[in-house]
Amino acid sequence: MRGSRTGSLAAVAALVAMIATVGSASPMGAAGQGEEPAAPEIGVTADEIRIGVIADVENQLSPGLFKGAADSVEAFAKWVNAHGGLGGRKMAVDFLDSHLTADDARNAVIRACQEDFAIVGTSALFLNNVDDMVACADQSGAPTGLPDIPGVATEIVQACSPVSFPINPPTIDCETKDDHPQTYRGNVGATKYYQQRFGKDLRAVTVNTNDLQSAHNSIEVGYELAKAAGVDVDAEFNVSARSPQSAYTPIVQAIRDGGSTLVMDQLNFASNISLRKEATLQGVDDVKVWSCPVSCYERGFLEQGGSDVEDHFVPLTFLPFDETKTNDMLAAFVKTTGEDQVTGLGAAAWAGSVLLRDSIEQIVEDGGPNAVTRKALLDQLAATHDFDADGMWGTTDIGAKVPSACGVITQVQDGEFVRIRPKKVGTLRCEPKNLLSVELDLR
Repeated sequence: MRGSRTGSLAAVAALVAMIATVGSASPMGAAGQGEEPAAPEIGVTADEIRIGVIADVENQLSPGLFKGAADSVEAFAKWVNAHGGLGGRKMAVDFLDSHLTADDARNAVIRACQEDFAIVGTSALFLNNVDDMVACADQSGAPTGLPDIPGVATEIVQACSPVSFPINPPTIDCETKDDHPQTYRGNVGATKYYQQRFGKDLRAVTVNTNDLQSAHNSIEVGYELAKAAGVDVDAEFNVSARSPQSAYTPIVQAIRDGGSTLVMDQLNFASNISLRKEATLQGVDDVKVWSCPVSCYERGFLEQGGSDVEDHFVPLTFLPFDETKTNDMLAAFVKTTGEDQVTGLGAAAWAGSVLLRDSIEQIVEDGGPNAVTRKALLDQLAATHDFDADGMWGTTDIGAKVPSACGVITQVQDGEFVRIRPKKVGTLRCEPKNLLSVELDLR
């Protein structure tokens, strides 16, 4: 299923009425379908649509951090161009490295505003100023804004901006972003599963980041939601992405001394590997649940973690990569990107690219090839409320920026990611009741 098609019935009705009235459609068609493609917008020519992808890749703190996002958007361009392009035009990609700095992130936005139709798969942790994005002038000079479909958006100013439509909507209810406290909501399906399987008396230790406040707050929301679902937290720790394994020594000691049964480390896979290796070193083997975010869902986690990450749980919002026979879009992602190159974060960038494709196709269907403008794209994104990337992604209300209630839980077993819940291959479990809300003051 693709994004919302709110205008298609009206377009068909208009065409039928015209044929009935004059006996045949005009050369332009009901919605300008007979038009010759021109250059109606910045980044759009008669035969090409330029798309930017801004991502933190080359940097000293975490080299290659979001390379998977850039690779996935470029792979999508290759695939979509072999299947008709974007609304009949070829997709061209400009990769803009934001280098984990605020200045480079802002400069990338400025460049994309001048050269690209939109940005997709955006994964820049320091994109904390969106003034240039929101005020970006279109081809007519109007400050329409630069459409943004982020794969990762930890800064609330980006996630809640009027021109950003994250494929993973923010946990904050954007209407409350200036309130004290704010309202946050998120999917606690994985937490409920852990409770059902291992008992409601799970006692947790949490690990957060102290590198970036926005990232810390984003992770903290997940822990607060777990508490709201009934998890007792014994101890909370903060570490840097640059921390050596020795930094995890006191964390594992706390796990051992407190008899903790649930450990949630929502940083990245390197952090989780260090944590598990330290646990092995200290002989801690009675934890029932080790839980990691989607950043762990890649081959590197298995290869670098080895036997130490056995039994680790990794919840997903999309179909597992080994289920390509069940979904054509998933198969296209894995095949085009490369089986050894796909990552969980890359899947978000690919899904965002599918959202872009669906939106442009709808615009062309409704208004013809020269209706492809930034304003039209923003309007279409705002009207998309049931997007699922052709069944690959958990159904998400993009326009209202509400997190998905869908998911799959995987676990590392014998060195591979194995589907745990739901059991049926090719499906996602969607339960609206798993979306919980909490009131927090993190602004």
